[in-house]
Amino acid sequence: MNTLGLHTFAIAPVWDVSLVEPQMGRILAHGVGLFEIPLLRPEEIDIDATVAFCRKHDVEVVCSLGLPGSLDVIERPDEAIAFMEPAFRVSQAVGSPSLSGVTYGTIGRTTGGPPTQRELDGICGFLESAAKEAASYGLKLGIEPCNRYETHLMNRGSDAAGIIERVGADNIFIHLDTYHMNIEEESFAAGFAAAAPYLGYVHVSEANRGVPGRGMIDWAAAMQALVDIGYGGPLTLESMNHVDEDIAGGLAVWRPVADNPDDVIDAGLPFLRKAAADAGLQLGR
Repeated sequence: MNTLGLHTFAIAPVWDVSLVEPQMGRILAHGVGLFEIPLLRPEEIDIDATVAFCRKHDVEVVCSLGLPGSLDVIERPDEAIAFMEPAFRVSQAVGSPSLSGVTYGTIGRTTGGPPTQRELDGICGFLESAAKEAASYGLKLGIEPCNRYETHLMNRGSDAAGIIERVGADNIFIHLDTYHMNIEEESFAAGFAAAAPYLGYVHVSEANRGVPGRGMIDWAAAMQALVDIGYGGPLTLESMNHVDEDIAGGLAVWRPVADNPDDVIDAGLPFLRKAAADAGLQLGR
């Protein structure tokens, strides 16, 4: 059984139990067993309410973030580590096993060229320190390759695998996203295979960030590729129904991704479960 997850952005731009709770009937009916909480501003997370919510509904949480534009992990790595410390504390407190996402750079920052050796050296040095800090909280650290329009530092599963092998920390994993893979990989089979030894988390996102099944993603190929590598981790729907203004610019989200926002959950989740089942994956709680 692969756990079916749902990113907060499908419901609201921030994690707020009071916004999620009224929708739990329909969400649980679709088999969701995990919620991804973006830690854009960790101090805003109500830890007690989140823990109580998870116990009440018997669901897991996974925390994620994208580093803000004010940080530079290469020029000022200590400042970036200090920024991440509250996120590590919140992740541990709410019961997340990891902190994942764009933990190695800034969403929306590119140089117009490939990563330089100095940048790659800087990323590896930063991730080595970040992985040690995560381990001190009992956490794993995920790195999510993103498309060329959002970063030039890490675009493919093979890029992430190379970074992990160089850093050598045993608590770093790869977090792939079908939206980014659709732009950067030769195929889903090639991308997932390259990341397979380190793959720990997957976003199942449509090509337009909207309703799965109403875009151009080849879902049969994506699900089959996951079957082929024996992936047993979570599959989390990330849709940009609602995006916090702090990262909307970096993600280039400037119009609605679905005519009817409810369709992301009510049509998208059943579609993903069927696509998974057709490939031989059981997706649910």
